[in-house]
Amino acid sequence: MNIVLCGMMGVGKSTVGVRVAELTRRKWVDTDLLIENRYGKISDIFEYYGEGRFRALETELVTELAKADDLVISTGGGLVLKPENAELLKKSGKIFFLRASFETLLLRVRADETRPLLKDTGKTAERLGELLRERTPVYELVADFIVDTDERTIEETAHEIVRLAGTL
Repeated sequence: MNIVLCGMMGVGKSTVGVRVAELTRRKWVDTDLLIENRYGKISDIFEYYGEGRFRALETELVTELAKADDLVISTGGGLVLKPENAELLKKSGKIFFLRASFETLLLRVRADETRPLLKDTGKTAERLGELLRERTPVYELVADFIVDTDERTIEETAHEIVRLAGTL
């Protein structure tokens, strides 16, 4: 069984994923990092090939990862929005939606110029709010568990996921 972390950009999927992997002695993979290692910077993929190409690469990767076992998978923020991806991940493990408030997410992503969906908009707060409103219902739908990260440390969040997964 895999442990899959989904949620908005800036919620801590990668940081928490590393700690969950340490606690459970599983291999950690980050879908965005794997795509960057194989195909180059995500911002370049968006710029030169478009979001559609990036989403196709995500699906190729999910198809591969869903065949593995005992992974902790940190997903890109939009990965589970595609029903095919969510279905593949559900079959291979449990999906945890890491949830944070708009205010928390804004503090975390405002200084990050590498986020393609926020880049060059000049309206980070408005765009983040739109994405949060669009994506939250999908995250809630696909999740087996919801873990609130506001007011929680990385360690507390990771231990909650491990507890819910029943892996310790």
